[in-house]
Amino acid sequence: MSSEDLKSLPLPQQLQHWARVQPDGVALRQKINGVWRPVTWSQYAERSRWFGLGLLDLGLRPGQKVAVLSENREEWVFAQLGTAMVGGITAGVYPTSPAHEIEYLLALSEAPIIVCEDQEQLDKVLEVRERLPLLHTLVVIDARGLRRYARDRLYDFDDVVERGRDYEARHAPQAAEATRGPALDDIGLIVFTSGSTGRPKAAMMSWRGLGAAARGLNSMLGCRPGDELVSYLPLCHMAEQMFSVHIPISVGATVNFAESLRTVQEDLRELSPQVFFGVPRVWEKFHASIQTKIREAGGLRRAVYERAFAALGDAAATPRSRWSLTQKLQWGLWYVVVLRALLNYVGLRRCRVAVSSGAPIAPEILKFFRTLGVPIREAYGLTEASGATTMQPGDESPVGTVGVAYPGIELQLADDGEILVRGDVVFRGYLNNDEATREAVDADGWLHTGDVARWEDGPAGRELRIVDRKKDIMITAGGKNITPSEIENALRFSPYIKEAIVIGDRRRFVSALIQVEFESTSKWAEEQGLTYTHFRSLVELPPVRELIQREIDAVNARMPQVQQVRKFHLLVKELDHDDGEVTATMKVKRKSIGEKYAEVIERMYA
Repeated sequence: MSSEDLKSLPLPQQLQHWARVQPDGVALRQKINGVWRPVTWSQYAERSRWFGLGLLDLGLRPGQKVAVLSENREEWVFAQLGTAMVGGITAGVYPTSPAHEIEYLLALSEAPIIVCEDQEQLDKVLEVRERLPLLHTLVVIDARGLRRYARDRLYDFDDVVERGRDYEARHAPQAAEATRGPALDDIGLIVFTSGSTGRPKAAMMSWRGLGAAARGLNSMLGCRPGDELVSYLPLCHMAEQMFSVHIPISVGATVNFAESLRTVQEDLRELSPQVFFGVPRVWEKFHASIQTKIREAGGLRRAVYERAFAALGDAAATPRSRWSLTQKLQWGLWYVVVLRALLNYVGLRRCRVAVSSGAPIAPEILKFFRTLGVPIREAYGLTEASGATTMQPGDESPVGTVGVAYPGIELQLADDGEILVRGDVVFRGYLNNDEATREAVDADGWLHTGDVARWEDGPAGRELRIVDRKKDIMITAGGKNITPSEIENALRFSPYIKEAIVIGDRRRFVSALIQVEFESTSKWAEEQGLTYTHFRSLVELPPVRELIQREIDAVNARMPQVQQVRKFHLLVKELDHDDGEVTATMKVKRKSIGEKYAEVIERMYA
């Protein structure tokens, strides 16, 4: 089968292709008890197929949904691909979701079957099961702690696989017919929107659109057979689906499941992938970690580090293709002296291309990593466009743009600057919500993204620069427009600031709610000999407030006067999904924050 023929197939059939042409090649790795265990392409397809057949035996019918409530692991993708092979549709649920949110999402998706990772996730489903009449079957991956649980329609994951294996052995022709896979225009995924402005909606994604997005993204990314990727962000997020499932299967690359989000940096050091995707918060975390490491090293090492970044400042602003011989030699020297050790520390020494997407990222973060030698490129997309629409074609793109549209995508800006997208990548509508679908996609097929942007000239032509969410742009009492994301990104560049929520709409000046980065701020406090016992006691220390004031002053010095933060309040707790302050993807719910901290905000303007 040619590469062009392979591209025309839905993803489950592509997986079966790799199982035939390179059955013993490594498709997945999962870390178990500190050891990376490989899964071959034939095992990937086999266990997926058997799981799908097991679901059929348990009552799943084509077109029905199977919810998955789990951290990233091989069983997640076995469930997804197996469900697809028998004509079902996967709906991923964030494992951080509380029980009441899980109840809403399961009811919205009308899923009769759910796959839970372990006892913790199962307990949340059991708490709301009686209010979900359509949910008839529960499957659990890790059954530890369930010995005394009632087994009414509760099955172990491996038992479902065995059920499917037995069915195939007894009814081979029927099994082959049942697992022939979906058609391109069938719905392949249900992806829940983040719900940052209201209740999440269930976006229906077709195999045709998902395939077009994967091909378009990879035309810029250049992922190829043998490349290693690391899966660590939630698989129910559209961007992680692209990097952990769709692109790797489409090209035959290997996906490694990190032990957890907490251990991803350690896992990266062991794997050193060629392709890496991170949301801005991940890159900010890496930056803060490096700053903490350098501060702890102190003395000569810190002086060498500062000297290196001062010397390479001009090189970072220049595309590598245009580096002079002097710049190349200078970077090579500092690479040997200090940069190689830092790249090994973050685990990205072999990284050929890195991507930041999901939200705007501070230009200072991009410049920092480009100086370090990590070629981060910004991309832009959204769930309703299959997670992919534009990407910077190379390091010649201006810092802060999100590049150009992929092949096969039409993109234009409305009169008010809103990004409009048209093409196969556009979703097939919101499940059971025609009104919201009509609001999102007009009669001519244009998806209204809700994001405002402008064009900017780059070496390869016009590139897109995101301004902000249309609904988030603020107008001060003096009539000045401000873009809060620009201020928030600049503040989050500080290793001591984890989250910043800018206030300013119809206000006399800009203020901010600040959540400190606990790890780096606590280490700073210890270095200063300060005593604290928990998050709140740390934040309430006067020297910590002075530290944050200095960080804000540094940002204000680079901002126009109208966007300078004149007052701020330090949050005494971390923003929490369970408290309704952030979404499962850690996006701030501005309306919820505004209501919850209304008194605090009013005091800043008193």
